[in-house]
Amino acid sequence: MLNDALIRTLTQNCAPIRPLSHPAKRALVWFAVSLCYVAAVVAFMGLRPDFLSKVADPQFATEVVAAFLTSIVAAAGAFSAGCPARPVWERFAAGFFLSVWAGALAIGCWRDVDAYGVSGLLAHSDIYCLPTILAISIPAALLILSMVKRGAPTAPFVTIGLAALASTALAAAALRLSFRQDAAVSVCIWQFGSVVLLTGIASLFGRVVLHWTMRDELIASFLAHRR
Repeated sequence: MLNDALIRTLTQNCAPIRPLSHPAKRALVWFAVSLCYVAAVVAFMGLRPDFLSKVADPQFATEVVAAFLTSIVAAAGAFSAGCPARPVWERFAAGFFLSVWAGALAIGCWRDVDAYGVSGLLAHSDIYCLPTILAISIPAALLILSMVKRGAPTAPFVTIGLAALASTALAAAALRLSFRQDAAVSVCIWQFGSVVLLTGIASLFGRVVLHWTMRDELIASFLAHRR
């Protein structure tokens, strides 16, 4: 009887809906649109003059590619978190590429020490990176948020955290392609650090941003039938 009541509650006044695409496909759509926007931003700010020589550097190339892969895999994870039937590990797959990104920066720090001694670890104050990454990431963040809300975000903190990571990692990659700042510690603290900080702050507001009214109504209705 309880199951019948729950089924009736779920199906009352339900209009036909189109099933969501696979999380990977939705991530690719988001990434393609966001990449066009980022390309326009890089074109506006100007590609760094030493781009051709830097892209031939394995450490720099690994760093930038890892940032892009972190972005797209984090987006896929955010969409997976909005699909309750998806495997939980998909939500944390971006951690691997985030670690590769951090590892590339660590290698850069070692190279600076090897070339310049301990003074190579002295970081310049590039605090402008935080607001710049935030500003660049806003359109991509709004897009992924609108797409995530079409799902069933039962893990709001993780979902918002991954969405923020996807957007800010993409913005950091754009900044790396435009700004000629190669002091590894500065990049680690002010660019990579900004991504981690903004991701952490955004995840705290997961339940506020992804307040799923239907979920709360269904739970309340279910509890009422149990009584």
